[in-house]
Order: sequence, then C-alpha cells, then structure tokens
Amino acid sequence: MKQISIKMKLTLYLLFSMGLFYTCTSFTKEEKSTVVNTGKTNTSIERDSIVAYAKKYLGTPYLYAGNDPKKGFDCSGFVSYVFKNFNVTLPRSSNSYKNLGTALDPEDFKVGDILVFYGYKDHTIVGHLGIICEANGMHSKFIHASSGKVNSVTITDLDTEHYTKRFYKCIDVLSK
Repeated sequence: MKQISIKMKLTLYLLFSMGLFYTCTSFTKEEKSTVVNTGKTNTSIERDSIVAYAKKYLGTPYLYAGNDPKKGFDCSGFVSYVFKNFNVTLPRSSNSYKNLGTALDPEDFKVGDILVFYGYKDHTIVGHLGIICEANGMHSKFIHASSGKVNSVTITDLDTEHYTKRFYKCIDVLSK
C-alpha cells in the first residue's frame, strides 16, 4: 500500500510539473509574439480604416489588463485589439514594444503608426501606447486607452507636456 502511495505521488508530481512547464512555455510564447503582416498593400485607406475602427471605441472604459470592448481596455489591449481586426498580431504587453520596430523620425509619422511612451514614473520601461490618428510629427494626435482623468479610450495631442516628456518612439507596424 505504501508503494502505491509513493507511485501515485510521483505520478501526480510529474503531471503537475508537466502542466506547469506547459503553462510557462505558453506565456513565454505569447509574450514574444511578433508583428505579422497580412501581405495587404498598405495604402492610406487601410491606415484610415484602422483609425476609423479605433474611433468606434472612443469612450470605452479603461480597465487594467483589459482587451475586450464590452469590459474595457488598457493601452496595449486596445492597440492589439484594433490591429488584430486587420490581421496584424502585436504584443499584448506594452513593455514588449521597447525593442519592437525601428524608431521613425517625426516627419515620417503616419496615421496608423504606434506611439510608444515610457512609464509615468519609470523612464526605463515602456508604460503606454497609442495609435496616431492625425499625423503631424510631434504635433500629431493619437487615440489610446487612458488611465488618466478621462479613464477611457480618448484622443490626445502628442505635444502635451505629459506625453512629450514620456515619448520614447514611434513605429510603423504596417509597412513591409
């Protein structure tokens, strides 16, 4: 009887370890997701379509770790949700954007590009994202899920002091 108990414990331990290993590798794969382009031509109509789609969610409440328009969005949940509708897979975590893409010069900002910002208090990590909806270099406007006063999806000027101090880069995830 004692031998069966030890075998059962060992079996349960192995099953638990395999489950834990599977879970950890699943999270690792999700975190390392990369940009996948659909092969569509990237015309201004497509970029405008992204912004038009994003604007459907203006006023949707901010929800930490949210990626569902019925419940709410956080910034990376909003960006990934919008682009997923156009078959572009992006990372779910804002910090995953730190090494994603090549930084654009302000004169090259386009509608549909992603703005990447440092954290509010920590300028070593990425803490916020938005999608350019009116391109004009560092005077662009962007749509994002804000945890600030509005606490919802909103449109903000990039040239406000709050965002210019935190600006890290702008990336194009649509061009080939």
